[in-house]
Amino acid sequence: MPGFVHIVDDDAQFATAMKRRLKHADYASAQELLDRLPSDRIPSCILLDVQIPDLDGPALQRRLSELGSTLPIIFLTGYPDIPVTVRTIKAGAENFFTKPVSSEDLLPAIERALVHHQASREQQAKLDVVHARLATLTPRQRQVFDLIVVGNTNKHIARALGGTERTIKAHRQQVMEKLQVRTLADLVTLAERVGAVSATGSTSLTAPPSPPRKTFR
Repeated sequence: MPGFVHIVDDDAQFATAMKRRLKHADYASAQELLDRLPSDRIPSCILLDVQIPDLDGPALQRRLSELGSTLPIIFLTGYPDIPVTVRTIKAGAENFFTKPVSSEDLLPAIERALVHHQASREQQAKLDVVHARLATLTPRQRQVFDLIVVGNTNKHIARALGGTERTIKAHRQQVMEKLQVRTLADLVTLAERVGAVSATGSTSLTAPPSPPRKTFR
């Protein structure tokens, strides 16, 4: 698939060879990459040597992550180091190769990285749309949303928020219209996607427990 490859490697011969093999690529130092943070508007990835002057590959990986870069990174090294390999992979590296690496291995890895980045971009675009829709909810509608997605009934929500079931039902319908979902299952799935529901199935707002039943002696 079409995409762009950013090469960060102090081996000029390797960088030149890669630029000849790739349709769209540039060659930059670590600092240049940080000064001009690569755009993620098109599918892209970074070929990054572990040992480069001033700022090594793993350190650059950390800085890029801190700056919000989502570009997949393929590491290259002439000196295999298992702890470094493990550390970079755990930090999200797409792949790790030892030089010399053949085109038969590297080019498919670049293709996979570009596909991965494209999929991530599409997923983020969908999440951005959902967040934009959530932002249109009024404070009361957001409270109703938070209570719906953790399984509360209209009756429980009315008790929690101090309203009537009829009013809560109207809010519920407005929430579903604004978020463009048709079923409760769709609403819960949407909430999970944007992290509005925690792993324990709770939100920042929950309904109080039902009052204890009166007993007569």
